[in-house]
Amino acid sequence: MADADTIFAVASGAGQAAVAVMRLTGPGASHLVAGLCGGCPPPRLASLRRLRDGRGETLDQALVLWLPGPRSYTGEDSAELHLHGGMSVIDGVSERLQELGGRPAEPGEFTRRAFLHGRMDLLQAEAVADLIAAETAAQRRQAIRQLGGALGRIYQGWADRLLHLLAQQEALIDFPDEHLPTGTESAMLAEAASLQQEIFRHLSDDRRGERLREGLVFAIAGAPNVGKSTLINALAGREVAIVAPRPGTTRDVLEARVLLAGVPVTLLDTAGLRETDDPVEAEGVRRARARTRAADLVIEMREGFGEEVLPDGAARRLVVASKADLGLAAPGADMRVSAVTGMGMERLRAALEGIARELTASSGPPPLTRARHRAALTDAAAALAQALKADMPELRGEDLRRALADLGRITGHVGAEEVLGSIFAQFCIGK
Repeated sequence: MADADTIFAVASGAGQAAVAVMRLTGPGASHLVAGLCGGCPPPRLASLRRLRDGRGETLDQALVLWLPGPRSYTGEDSAELHLHGGMSVIDGVSERLQELGGRPAEPGEFTRRAFLHGRMDLLQAEAVADLIAAETAAQRRQAIRQLGGALGRIYQGWADRLLHLLAQQEALIDFPDEHLPTGTESAMLAEAASLQQEIFRHLSDDRRGERLREGLVFAIAGAPNVGKSTLINALAGREVAIVAPRPGTTRDVLEARVLLAGVPVTLLDTAGLRETDDPVEAEGVRRARARTRAADLVIEMREGFGEEVLPDGAARRLVVASKADLGLAAPGADMRVSAVTGMGMERLRAALEGIARELTASSGPPPLTRARHRAALTDAAAALAQALKADMPELRGEDLRRALADLGRITGHVGAEEVLGSIFAQFCIGK
């Protein structure tokens, strides 16, 4: 079994550094530490030790932390080696650990072991990955909240209620002749309906948590030569797109990552929307329409009396009249800007920041953060709906069991091996 191995990995960043932290965990951790420095230091006390290879040659002087299980990150015997950050040191220590029977860890293997040993549920494990990837304070706060178990407590509460409902339903099936309290079945159905409505309310969050974790997408769209490329350059503060007076310069979708109100936003500069016989430009227009429909916000650029050219089904729009420095009329526009002179740009940026905050703001219970959670909760709500419609107690009991299993998929209490593999493969080495 993989968890019978003792694994190791550098947990600090790649490349040369003053200090490199190497972690190791597994049933043979004490053997590996002893083979490196002659014995395990006192638990949880940073000790300066000389690390040696198999011939007794010094590899490094390092701080060694011995962390016996179960009071460790993974729940197993573990250790940390705080090495000097040179590649020769890291390579030498790695080679010695392999000689002693250790093996390099795979991505996410430390956190997977923590999950398998009950140190955290699957929601908390995913929060670890989100915390590592967090670009902004808002993303960090959301990940820490989830890591603290806030979401898990909600779902566990629902699971406990479902388990109670299932027990009542099984009693009605197995002991029909017993004198169960009057109204047991009607109370059970009312509780199932209440639980279903709570799940529906939790799902009706407009994807705020997922949007914050993944970042928003704002597409700049409009007819050719209305100033889309000039605007993305101004908002990004760098030359993202080529600007030229000839219409149709932008053929593909260009991207720029910016922060707006602490929310990561990907700005898209799209091809001008028009009918064309040029096959390359036509493909650019097709991609522009597709990305515009999928965006969280479309910044619709118009020049003067320019007509609306966005396709039906486009996302929320902010209509911006470009080239305001030329004094063009702007009927129907939300605001006028000139990306060349800066006129109106502060107001536009403030509007975009407000929309970013609105699309990701969350109050009350912690929001969903992943499509995997949403799919499982949707299935659980559907199973409860079937239970409420079931005309046979046995069928209702099966639907309640299915809803309980769907909730278990989120926290990892019920889950297929390939699902776990997919989740932990997204982690970095050493975590």
